[in-house]
Amino acid sequence: MPLSMEGPRVLLRRLRELMATVGDRQDRLDKIVQMIAASMEAAVCSIYIRRPDNLLELYATQGLNSESVHQTTLKIGEGLVGDIAQHARALNLAEAPSHPRFVYRPETGEDPFISFVGVPILRGDQVSGVLVVQNVTQRRFVDEEVEALQTVAMVLSEMFPTGVDGPSVSEIQKNTPRVFHGQGLTEGLALGQAVLHEPRVEVTKLIADDVEEEIRRLDQAVYVLRRDVDNLLQTEDVSHAGEHLDVLETYRMFANDRGWLRRINDAIKTGLTAEAGAERVMNNMRARVTGQRDQYLRDRLNDFEDLTNRLLRILSGRALRSSDDKLPRHAILIARTMGPAELLDYDRRKLRGLILEEGAMGAHVAIVARALNIPLIGGVRGIVGVVNDDDNIIVDADRGDVHLTPTDEIIAAYSDRARLRARRLKRYARIRHLPAVTRDGYDMTLNLNAGLMVDVENLAASGAENIGLFRTELQFMVSSRLPRQEEQRVFYKQVLDAVGDNKIVFRTLDIGGDKVLPYMRIGQEENPAMGWRAVRISLDRPALLRYQIRALLAAAAGRDLDIMFPLVATVDEFRAARELVQKECDRLTKFGLPEPRSLKIGTMLEVPALLWQLDELLSEVDFLSIGTNDLMQFLFASDRGNPRVGNRYEFLSLPVMHMLQHVRLKASAYGVPVSICGEMVGHSLEAMTVMALGFQELSIPASAIGPVKRMVRSVNQARLSEAVKRLLLEPGVDLRRGLEAIAEGQGIKL
Repeated sequence: MPLSMEGPRVLLRRLRELMATVGDRQDRLDKIVQMIAASMEAAVCSIYIRRPDNLLELYATQGLNSESVHQTTLKIGEGLVGDIAQHARALNLAEAPSHPRFVYRPETGEDPFISFVGVPILRGDQVSGVLVVQNVTQRRFVDEEVEALQTVAMVLSEMFPTGVDGPSVSEIQKNTPRVFHGQGLTEGLALGQAVLHEPRVEVTKLIADDVEEEIRRLDQAVYVLRRDVDNLLQTEDVSHAGEHLDVLETYRMFANDRGWLRRINDAIKTGLTAEAGAERVMNNMRARVTGQRDQYLRDRLNDFEDLTNRLLRILSGRALRSSDDKLPRHAILIARTMGPAELLDYDRRKLRGLILEEGAMGAHVAIVARALNIPLIGGVRGIVGVVNDDDNIIVDADRGDVHLTPTDEIIAAYSDRARLRARRLKRYARIRHLPAVTRDGYDMTLNLNAGLMVDVENLAASGAENIGLFRTELQFMVSSRLPRQEEQRVFYKQVLDAVGDNKIVFRTLDIGGDKVLPYMRIGQEENPAMGWRAVRISLDRPALLRYQIRALLAAAAGRDLDIMFPLVATVDEFRAARELVQKECDRLTKFGLPEPRSLKIGTMLEVPALLWQLDELLSEVDFLSIGTNDLMQFLFASDRGNPRVGNRYEFLSLPVMHMLQHVRLKASAYGVPVSICGEMVGHSLEAMTVMALGFQELSIPASAIGPVKRMVRSVNQARLSEAVKRLLLEPGVDLRRGLEAIAEGQGIKL
């Protein structure tokens, strides 16, 4: 029979009284399983506890063979109990022996028991045990019974905060010098104190003294949450960059979600406090979504994780956002994942580095971090579970290494490296305003890759001449809804005002693939990088592109405007996109609206198919930009976001060099300006190589401008070009080593 709403309350009250008694823990556990079995009219109730060696030990039972207690163990993932522990989710089975994960332990005497329900005992995000109920009848337990067990498991977690008979594995690892490895998504080196992004608010009181009072507290906290989000939406400067105001619309939408609040209220009515109810609902949601491949569902889980933590912070009297808490002077931020808007919440004056358990080179938080010159390492698995706030930590983004609680010797060594790096940055600052001209007078144009106002504001300080690529999709990605045309126009005008007389190239929307908009469902694709994205979306949804073009034309009235299309695969696609631009220009003429002083339309070369359409394409475009990031992965069929293959292809290889030579010669024959953009040419050796091939314009990250300019000013281009041409003719040459030897022999400063 399912429990009534009074049942869980009575059970929790008795459970609290029993847990508060002084005595042997084993004796209390034995009484607890008896109590649960009686309350749920179950034949069996068992508790398995996770040991420091990650085995699940049968610690107490009512109904199974008592001699199997402390004798029966299961590995994580083994059997039904191990499956629950592995996935941190409940299992409710009418006929347990037929489940593929079922494992028979003869010593337990569980032969007669058919139906099975088990729930994880969670301590934060960690599974510390499993609570199981079994019966002889073949039936599924109803939802109310499962939820009652989850509530009981939450209370039981207080008895096992660190595992059985000693500290857990993660506890042993804390405060021990450790080295983690990941992928450097930006460059740089940082030493500082660890700060967990959105650290979980510790719920210390689980059982309610007065259920009605807890419901009142929840209502009051939700009111405060909604009010604060509304106030933030009306504030002109909610963060240092001020660009992600719209992202808070997401929190307002979820804060008003009736289903979410109803589930928290139901959890409180079982006898939990408001904090415990909110955490219980979040744990259930996390268990349902964990392991899902759908990026949209995972993003929604992140939204609710953030919202729940905000609610818990209000209930506990803490600041609304963790970024509002006081940061140490040298903060190293650590998170499982993070969006670009969340990073902008933090005080950049104190933020020294960022570490993510997830994240790849194409992640947009990496673009923001690069713009802010913040060392970032992604793919650092397992660090969130062992790091403590204020731990000493070193971020070596150049090598992809993280040193947690390092020894004094390691700190001293990295301090020396940091001082050397600081001196090198001072050298770059001294040549910031000098031209990028070689010793023999070969002019190079070093432009900036941008996408945020902070990039534009740093244009002069970076030493770049222009903005060669402005990623317009970032405005769309940090918004919880499609930016209106007027909002786009205002933003583009601000960008153009900040750029002044400098040139800027706006790339139209490049969304899809790994660039997910929270309000646009694209659907799961087998190969998203080669799927429905970029100009393909714009041509299939022409209103999206036309509104963006209309906003750009209006913002650029009386000024020069350069527009570039991403991921064009055929000349017909370029013509179709250009035709949409022409329709918007005709509209300006028809209504007598002000027009740009000049309009140039170009395309990115990112798809290898365009290489065999250059004669046709170059007769129609005003300029061309080679996008090395996508072009390389398509050329080598190697996903740059996949750590297993992302580093297998080599930019400095003969196929790439011959391809670049072909494009440059074709563009020169048609008199079309051609530039190269992407992370790869942001490295001095790669930039030196394309300069030797005759390219004169690069668009690179802000952090690369100084090193590349220093390299350019140390080169004799004619001498370098001859040496590289000879190298490319050598059979079986190791191109990278050969180029390094040329640089060393010619005294080029890499």
